[in-house]
Amino acid sequence: MDAVRAVVFDTDGVLLATAAHHAAAWKETFDGCLPRWGRRPGGRPRPFDAVRDYRDLVDGRSRLDGVRAFLAARSIELPGGTPQDPPGCTTVHAVAARKEQIFSARVRTEGVEVFDDVRPALLHLREMQVGCAAASASRHARSLLESAGLNGLFGALVDGEDADALALPGKPDPALFLEAAHRLGAGPQHTAVVEDALPGVEAGRRGRFRLVVGIDRDGDPHGADALRAHGAHLVLPDLGRLPTVLAGGRP
Repeated sequence: MDAVRAVVFDTDGVLLATAAHHAAAWKETFDGCLPRWGRRPGGRPRPFDAVRDYRDLVDGRSRLDGVRAFLAARSIELPGGTPQDPPGCTTVHAVAARKEQIFSARVRTEGVEVFDDVRPALLHLREMQVGCAAASASRHARSLLESAGLNGLFGALVDGEDADALALPGKPDPALFLEAAHRLGAGPQHTAVVEDALPGVEAGRRGRFRLVVGIDRDGDPHGADALRAHGAHLVLPDLGRLPTVLAGGRP
């Protein structure tokens, strides 16, 4: 691993304990719209599963891509709409705005926690002179990292607003991670990607990054297998062993 000079971290689920907020917001968003979308052949579409559907359909994706994935999985068709659509259930953009509104309210009310292993790992990597960047499709990433006191530990940050401004496609396309590595002055051949979501590890594989690390904080063997199947070279339970791995030690 002596070739690794930089690490790009996903934000949600890797650095910040936001997965529960996102899953709950998605469930409230979709389940609240299902009655308005009416019945389909075979009955009303199944409610959103905050575990399985979150993992398979929306985790790691942009809000718009997450909405599209859920609608496709339930055979529901909606017009795309425009970014100006208010929160609602009538267009893809409206549903995405509804999720944004619900998630923002949850964060304001309940706050966000940093995983205990994050700061020690980032400080260790700084001592090793390994550059660190955070990358997320979320527009909240910058403000959440700042409120958590982590922004000063990263040499670069690419968030949802940057992705929109630069027209970067969402994961599993590697564009977000490649942009973050570029801002650190490192190519993918010298960069590790750390992700907990399946589209994210697939993006790392597609981007030909030197190392793709999957994070499985739940300790689920099936989850770890899925991360490997989508492109993770290595699966760790948290960030605690990451500096040792990058220094050439055993995981």
